[in-house]
Formats: sequence, C-alpha cells, structure tokens
Amino acid sequence: MTVLSIENFSVDYLVDPVVHAVRDVSLELRRGEVLGLAGESGCGKSTLAYGIIRLLKPPAMITSGRAVFHSREGLEIDWNELDAEELRAHRWEKISMVFQGAMNSLNPVISIRDQFEDIFTTHRPDMSRKERRARCAELLERVGVDPKRLGSYPHELSGGMRQRVMIAMAMALEPQVMIMDEPTTALDVVVQREILREITRLRDELGFAVVFITHDLPLLLEISDRIAVMRGGEIVELGDAAELYADPKHEYTRQLLASFPSLTGDRGSFVRGATDDRLLALDAVEVEAPS
Repeated sequence: MTVLSIENFSVDYLVDPVVHAVRDVSLELRRGEVLGLAGESGCGKSTLAYGIIRLLKPPAMITSGRAVFHSREGLEIDWNELDAEELRAHRWEKISMVFQGAMNSLNPVISIRDQFEDIFTTHRPDMSRKERRARCAELLERVGVDPKRLGSYPHELSGGMRQRVMIAMAMALEPQVMIMDEPTTALDVVVQREILREITRLRDELGFAVVFITHDLPLLLEISDRIAVMRGGEIVELGDAAELYADPKHEYTRQLLASFPSLTGDRGSFVRGATDDRLLALDAVEVEAPS
C-alpha cells in the first residue's frame, strides 16, 4: 500500500563549506495516510520536500538516494530519473505541493480563474472552456471559497482564502500525494482550525496521501497517522502518532513535546533553560495590571 518511498535521500548545499541539509533519509508514505514531518526551523524539512518533487535550486543538489512514486496501476516512477518534460507531465498529476506562504506562491497580477485555467490548459488540453470554468468553481466550493472569487486577484483575498485556493490548485488534477509545507503558518488559530478540518475532510473524501510539514508537533499529533521527527537533516524518530506522544524514544522528541505548555494544571511562565534547550516551567509570577 506504499504510494511514495524515499530511500537514502541526501541533499547538499554546494557552498564553502558544504552544508549537508538532508542526510540519508528513508521514509515510506502509505496510500491515504497523513505522515507528519516535524522539527525545528532549519532542520531540513522543506529542503527534503523540494528535493522529493525536484524543485531545488542551485546551490542545492540531490547527492544520493531516490524518491519513487508507486501508482495505483502498479507502476514505479523514480522521480530522480525523469527529464524536464516528464517532470512537467507528472508534477501536480501524481504529486502536488502546497507551498509555505500562499501570497508568495500565487501570481499577483493574474486572477485566480486564470491561474486555475493555466493548470487545465497545460495538463488537460482537451477540456473545453466551459468544462474548465465549471471545474474551477467546483474546486473552490470544495475548499469552502465562494466561486465568485474566481475573478479576484490574490491581494483581494484574506490569508485563509489564499491558502484554501492553494490547496484547491494542488488537488486540481486529483494527485495521489500532496506535500503540504507549513500550510497554516501565519494564520490565526480559528482559520488554521478551519483549514485543517478541510484537509482532513478532503483526504477522507478523495483518498490522497499527505506529507504534512510543520514545526508544530501538537498539531501533527492531532491530524497525523504517523510522525517523523527530523533534526539536523536526519530522521531521529518515526512512529505511530499516538505511540510517539505516549512514549517518545528520542530525547529530542521529548524536548519538542516539553516545549509546548499544557492547557491544564497550574499556571506557569516558560523560559528557555540555561543548561539545555528545553522550555522549563517556573512558578507563576504575579504581574500588576496597568492603570
């Protein structure tokens, strides 16, 4: 039931000195599951995602390993072996990606409708204009956006609406894998909750698998089937979400879990410890209210 397998995958930034951003990572994504990828900023999460889908730019380079897509028909596609035309055909068709920061990913001078239609004219050239328009409206409705917004430009949409548009574009060609690179970053908690609910509903409805990348481990514990914890370019722990929460094996995973305050128990202030990198609870300090 594997849909994507990552085998001994490494990415280096060819600068002086060389930066080993991703080191010998191996993962399997099962069909229909949500695989969470957690870790601190700079640990290599996004670099791994861009490497999988072959969107890295110099000086980044894949130095070893491979990413293999397993189709429902039993075909295996080694992403590293595809030429430019094959990549163009398979991206968004087999594996799509929701980028971090929708405002930077959408074209600011083209309407949402035209950006959708670019996808269909490239990958579905036999679709009529009427069919394309109907499909665009259907996709926006799926993610909870009024189809009347198709004529809008990105700056005319709220942050949450732009992120929903990006998710709709990512699923336009009904891919079997969606990579989501911190899709809820910089959104308020209410909008974040709505988008997570939509992602879960769409996954259940359409059956695609998700690689969900974030530094927010509690969020992953809520939506993921399995979680991979990444640090320094390596996977340090991988396991079922519930088991990882109940009994983390790696010290770094325990530190990540300890870095988020509990919603229950005594009040406390949280400061970074002087002897290690964990957030330690201190006694609550009474603060006088401003006059």
